Amino acid sequence: MVSSNDAWMGEAQPYLAPRRTGERDAWSAEAAAHNRRGSQRLLAVEDVDPPSPVRDFLNVGPGEKVVVRRRLILLDGEPVELADSYYPAHIAHGTRLAERGKIPGGAVTLLAALGFTPEDDPLEDVSADTATPSQCEALGLSSGAPVLVLTRFTTSAAGEPMEVSVMTMTRHLQYRQRKQAV
Repeated sequence: MVSSNDAWMGEAQPYLAPRRTGERDAWSAEAAAHNRRGSQRLLAVEDVDPPSPVRDFLNVGPGEKVVVRRRLILLDGEPVELADSYYPAHIAHGTRLAERGKIPGGAVTLLAALGFTPEDDPLEDVSADTATPSQCEALGLSSGAPVLVLTRFTTSAAGEPMEVSVMTMTRHLQYRQRKQAV
């Protein structure tokens, strides 16, 4: 982990490790390590037609739906990230992944219990973009604000595609804190 002032860079590995009973989720634990409060709010759980990169990675045929869990990630109560996690229907349906509500231990813990332990080295793609109007609204950004988009493609240790997470992040909170300090 690299730290600078009130910002830090995390690593994927803690987010791919199943949690033990009673253990904090990875985001809450990472924020707490920096004397901050990390939380999240579940926005939606639904069956959707996935975007092309998700469809291709999960080997989903035309017209097939996947389950998406959409979350707003908060740091000290302020929105800092939108996270959409997509799962193949054959893995998610009939489990808490397809239900609205918190999953004890998180999705990775549930997936591991179902026999889908993530590989150690997922494929990640990072890009910069301009926030959409709905992203600006959710993240409290002004129109045209830049965002980072991290897409993590995760397969199981057995090589089966199991999750695609698209995380739209902003440094808005850090910039606002610096502006207030000046």
